[in-house]
Amino acid sequence: QVQLVESGGGLVQAGGSLRLSCAASGSIFSINTMGWYRQAPGKQRDLLAAITSGGGTNYADTVKGRFTTSRDSAKNTVYLKMSSLKPEDTAVYYCNIVLYPVTWGKGTQVTVSS
Repeated sequence: QVQLVESGGGLVQAGGSLRLSCAASGSIFSINTMGWYRQAPGKQRDLLAAITSGGGTNYADTVKGRFTTSRDSAKNTVYLKMSSLKPEDTAVYYCNIVLYPVTWGKGTQVTVSS
């Protein structure tokens, strides 16, 4: 069973940067589009960024130009580099397969102070 483990979150001031990582227990990245999601308290989980097996990327308008996703298939890991962070980016961040999600990991908390 595939397991996803997100890491790299923390407390950062507005305007700062963080890099999140998502490691998978199985070799799922080589054939699947992976997505980064976030969920703020009381809100739904939203897809922020996606990266295909070939490295193509797409971003939600809310993070376009500030967030960049990448992948290292040899390490079964995807990354999310977040820059120019805003307080409204505060949320728990998750990764998953976009088309066929597996069990969600615990996510990693990102808190942006003003």
